[in-house]
Parts: sequence; structure tokens; C-alpha cells
Amino acid sequence: MSCALPADYHIHTFLCKHAEGMPADYVAAARARGVPEMCFADHAPAPDGYDPGVRMSIEQFPEYVEMISALRGGTAPHVLYGIEADYYEGCRAFLESWLPEQDFDLVLGSVHYINDWGFDHPDNLAVWDSVDVTETWRKYFDLLGALADTRLFDIVGHLDLPKKFGHRTEEGALTEIAAPVLDRVAAAGMAVELNTGGLRCPVGEIYPSLLVLELCRERNIPIVFGSDAHSADCVGHAFEQAVNLAAQAGYTESLRFRARKGAPVPLQSIGRTAT
Repeated sequence: MSCALPADYHIHTFLCKHAEGMPADYVAAARARGVPEMCFADHAPAPDGYDPGVRMSIEQFPEYVEMISALRGGTAPHVLYGIEADYYEGCRAFLESWLPEQDFDLVLGSVHYINDWGFDHPDNLAVWDSVDVTETWRKYFDLLGALADTRLFDIVGHLDLPKKFGHRTEEGALTEIAAPVLDRVAAAGMAVELNTGGLRCPVGEIYPSLLVLELCRERNIPIVFGSDAHSADCVGHAFEQAVNLAAQAGYTESLRFRARKGAPVPLQSIGRTAT
């Protein structure tokens, strides 16, 4: 049986300085792949100078708006307009005023830094050899809890990102660390993303793991899907596997976003799909 894939809500552009191709290439790839809806969610500008090597500048933001606007309103896939905004100490000064001024369909919230350590960047991989892994996971989830408490974001991106290079903590410790933070995510009314980008990383696993996704399901935290595509060929990557993981955790619905409001849509069983 051939079934439609879910929407892909995490797609980057060349403005982040580490993606390739033009936005129209990603739209064409989604159409060929059978992805019915997609959202560009490139890294938000940070005028305070945070992590400038992987994001557009505030001066480039109008170019981003123009590029995405030009792709909207055409034939399938339906194109949405979003952003991926990092949570870090000091981010609220800009985001609290800037995000409400924009017409985003969704805002992904992500944590990429613990203090001044970009823990998911390959250039900083050696730092993992000098830290306590479980304590690092604890610090990361503390930041996710603070992210949720701001009520600035709609979706938690790549929820268990510290596993990217294979650094894991024991399942019991992970449950103890993650559960109270996921309570805060649920209280904030946020969704979490099933991000297939992890399959293209050393860990070789979707974010989040089945264990963490089951904790989300216990709290009725809704889900969306994202490829974290930085090239057109990754749009909708391994979404069949992601849908099956969601079903394994007990999910029967995902969210469709419009103007930062999510509405449930049923998940379909995935058989073979158009490529």
C-alpha cells in the first residue's frame, strides 16, 4: 500500500552557512519524495553575536523572508515559514520581542550549547573525553526545561541531541533526568520533533530514542516530523522509519501547524512510498 508521508518541519537554507542548494531545490525534492508539506526553519539571527558561524545575520533575515515567501502558494508541497531559535543564556532579550513580530508558522526551540561548549559540533568532539557524560545530559535537560519555561517556542528540536556522537547515559539515569523536564514541556503545550537527522550522524538513531519518545507519549506531548535537511536529497529522509517509531511509542496523530497553532492529523501506516 502506498501512503502519504507526514510533513517535514525542519529544513535549512544556505543562509545558515552549512547547507547547500537553493530553497526551490528542496521543494522539488519534497514533491518527488511525496512529502505533502514542508517548513523552512533555518537558524534564527542572534544580534548579540551568539554562534555567528552557523546562522543568518539580522541583515540577511529579509532575504530569508523573501526566499520563502516566493515559494508559498504554489502546487504541492505546501510551504510553511518557520525558524529554529536557540535557547541560551541571554537569548530572551532578543527573542521575546522579535519572535512575536514575525509571521512564523512554527518556531523550533533547540539547545546546541552547554555554557560555551558546542557539544554537538564535530570540532568540539574531544571535549566529551573530559566531561562526565551523565552530568552533561543532566545539564542539557536543565537547559531544555528552561527553554520550555520561556513559552517562546512551539516545538522541541532534536530532543536527545547529546547522543549525536554516541555518548549515552544509562537508561535509568536518562529516565530520571528527562521525566521532570518533559513534564515542563507538556505544561508549556509544546510538541517534540522526531528528527531523522540523527540517522545521518555517528549515533545512527532518530532523535529522540524510543525510551524518550515513550516518556513523551505518557505525558500526551504531541509530535511533528523533521529531516533537519541541509541538502535537498535529505528532505523527508527515513520518514517511514520515523512514523513506525511513533507508532511503536503509541502515537496515532501528529500536529499540522499554521500561524504557530498545531492541529492533530492522523498518522498513516507507511508502506512503500513514491521516491
